[in-house]
Amino acid sequence: VQLQASGGGLVQPGGSLRLSCAATGGTLTAYTIGWFRQVPGSGREAVSCIGSNDSTYYTNSVKGRFTVSRENDKNTVYLQMNSLKREDSAVYSCATGYYAYCAGHNEYYGMEHWGKGTQVTVSS
Repeated sequence: VQLQASGGGLVQPGGSLRLSCAATGGTLTAYTIGWFRQVPGSGREAVSCIGSNDSTYYTNSVKGRFTVSRENDKNTVYLQMNSLKREDSAVYSCATGYYAYCAGHNEYYGMEHWGKGTQVTVSS
């Protein structure tokens, strides 16, 4: 399966963006999908995860602002990002794996397939 994240862009603080993670060559239905972000010079940060049973997890810094969901008929997982802050600026990527699972708010394991990321820039 190949993943592609899209929907990034430039937005002012307080604004919103919706990222999409689309899959080709396989289905995302009933698979765990993780969203991650990375800024240059820093490690990859786990942001949000939706489990095979649609349970959702969020790292503390985005709780109440971000929402992860899936739309099976479009084979797509979304990350709705509201009340964006400058510190949310990063390259966002999605990932999955046959044995992937969400172990906690920012502990996501088994990610084997990674999509090319999309840049999110929050700036005035």
